[in-house]
This record gives sequence, C-alpha cells and structure tokens, in this order.
Amino acid sequence: MQKLIIDGKKILSGSINISGSKNSALPILAATILNNHTTIKNIPFVNDILTMLNLLRFIGLKYKISKKKNLVEVINSNTNINTVAPYKLVKTMRAGILVLGPLLAKYRRAKVSLPGGCAIGTRPVDLHLFALKKLGAKIKIKNGYIFASAINGLRGTRFKFPTISVGATENTILAAVQAKGVTIIDNCAVEPEIKDLINFLKKLGVNIKIKGRQITIKKIIKEKKISHKIICDRIELGTYLICGALTAKKLKLKNVDSDLVKKEIKTLKKMGVKLNVNKNFIEVFKSINIKKINIKTEPYPGFPSDLQAQIMILMTQAKGLSKIKENIFENRFMHVPELKRMGAKIEIRNNIAYISGPCYLNGAEVMATDLRASVSLVLAALIADKRTKINRIYHLDRGYQDLEKKLIKCNARIKRI
Repeated sequence: MQKLIIDGKKILSGSINISGSKNSALPILAATILNNHTTIKNIPFVNDILTMLNLLRFIGLKYKISKKKNLVEVINSNTNINTVAPYKLVKTMRAGILVLGPLLAKYRRAKVSLPGGCAIGTRPVDLHLFALKKLGAKIKIKNGYIFASAINGLRGTRFKFPTISVGATENTILAAVQAKGVTIIDNCAVEPEIKDLINFLKKLGVNIKIKGRQITIKKIIKEKKISHKIICDRIELGTYLICGALTAKKLKLKNVDSDLVKKEIKTLKKMGVKLNVNKNFIEVFKSINIKKINIKTEPYPGFPSDLQAQIMILMTQAKGLSKIKENIFENRFMHVPELKRMGAKIEIRNNIAYISGPCYLNGAEVMATDLRASVSLVLAALIADKRTKINRIYHLDRGYQDLEKKLIKCNARIKRI
C-alpha cells in the first residue's frame, strides 16, 4: 500500500493550476448516457473519474481520453447496452449511483449496486429513490442492488425534497430530462456543480430553469455532437488557498473562477489570511496572525463540508478557541484522532469540534480515513516539525490530481513510496 513521506517546515512559493471539478465531471459523465457523442474538456483524471469511465464502458459506451489535453470523448451508439452498474465498480465511489437516473429514463430499466465511497456517514440513497418514485418508477432493493423500472417511461410531476441533497438533485435532473411533461422540484441543492450539469443539459436542448431552490425541467432532448468545459474544482482551490495561508511566501492559483469560492474567501479574510483575488487567479500569502473563528458547514452557498478538515488545520494555528459545527455528515471528524497524534489540541462534543491554538505540530505516522481527511493530513504535515508518514493515500488519488507534483513544484518535500 502506497504512502506519502512529507518533510515539514518548507516555505512554499510558485503557481498551481487548479484542475477541473471532480464533483462536476462525475454527474456530467453519467449524463453522457443520454447523448450519442460528447466531448468533455478540463476533466481531472483522478481515480473516481477513471472508475466512472470504466462504469460507462461496462454499460456499453466507448470513450477516448487525452491526458495531455485533460479531455475525454464519450460515444453512445445505443447498441449492446447493459443497464447494470455492478458492485465491483460502484463500491469505491458513491457517484456510481448517478447512472441510475439516465439509465432508467432512457432505457426504462436499471440495476445499480448500492454505492460506497468515503466512510463519513450513512448518506442513504433514500432521497434518490423517493424522487424517482415520484416520477413513476417502480423500485425494489434486493441483494445489495437497486432494481428500477418504468415500462411506460417516466412522468413529469411536482414534489419537494424533505432535505437538501446534491446527489439526489443530480439524479433526479438526469431522470427528469426524459420524462413526459413538466417536472418541478423544490428544495433542491444549488451547488455550482449542479449548475454546470444544467448548462451541459441545455446544450442537448433540455428546457431547464433554476430559480432559488426550485428547478423546472421540460423534455426537449436531442442527441447530437456537443462539447462542454468543466468548471474549476472549488474544493481543490479552497484546499490550496488554505495551504498557501499556512506555508507560502506567495502561492498563485490559476485557472480558477473566484466567484465559486466567495464564502471561503470571506471566511479566510476574516481569519486574517492575506489574499489578492482576481476573476481568473488568486494569490495567497503565509499569514502570521491567524484569528480564531466559529463556522458551520452548510449546503451551498454556505461553507462546504468538503473543506471542513482542511480549515481545521488553519484553526490549529489561530490564537484562541475556534469551533466547527458539522451539519452535513454525522461522521466527518475521523481525521481528528490522527491530528491529535501530531499534537493538535482538538476536542469533539456532539457534532462540534473545538480547536485550541496556536499549537505546535510534530511529524508522526498517521492514517488517512477519507478523501478530504487525507488532504488535511498533508496540510498538517507541511507545517509540522520533522517528518510525517501518511498511510492509505488511495483516498487522495480519488480526488486530487497530481497533488505531489503540484506541491513539489512549489518547493514542498514529498515522496511517494
């Protein structure tokens, strides 16, 4: 099993190109089932993306990739289609569930394994199935698989999600684009990744509108040759913003859309982080007097749960007691015991983390528990005294493209063994 060895206390400097959004690319790849010829640009070739491409190939689609151009071309000839998403391909990646909507909509049946992914909470698929049933699907769960059918096709309707869910919103959109009539969904997630999916579907002729947390969809889908450029990865961007605040003389982050991280920028500035914000690039500087802060994770446009572990490292360097209330996942503080091994002063009570700082971190051998937790350990290692060894880094490869290369280019001392 691969590990990262990181020597801390190195001052970083340079520029980093932010990759395309994994969380945007995954539902758009699932959406290629609906079309015959799709080119996706600015795609990040992380393991979750490769898994999704293998899933599409299993279903019967073909693809060509160009890693130099960060581009993938997906072709669906609608022949020899297998409407199954097997356990072996879905077990490591929760986004595999997103093929359920388009398969059911277009081919009127699907058999999809219950998904895996990070062990950060139950994250049930109940809301996905709730929405598909509202559209007229018949669903049963047996032997770890979801069996869904709509013999006469899906039907447009109006309903409200009981709670906000990104994945369920995406799956519902992907199903509703083939439903008869009009679908109106209330209490939707409105993350930038969902808006990117909507912009993609508009290129297929789908009449789809978003207003507040309401999405209206009318079927006017036309299979044709289209191309689409994925938005920048706002979570990767946020991660490197925090990295720069911790370690960098100056770190310039390029290929970005700063409008996607308004909440994160506001939070970092409140903590005393020095930033130079432009539309297409952001410069961040090592900040000495970090201020304590209280934050809570919320659906967009609130502070993202996917940056909770990373900003916790910045809080360890703040003067006083900071707090994080985790409102999205019930088990997303798994990185805390590992950080405490490095000397962090953190206590968890209920769903709130209390972080005392500033504290001196020491290198140690630690274990990555999920995708975002693993990168928080990288950030901690970069500012820790001496050497840190991070085990189980396959989580990192699921969501961060060329992380070591990007950091090494900026003077970090990292080695994969």
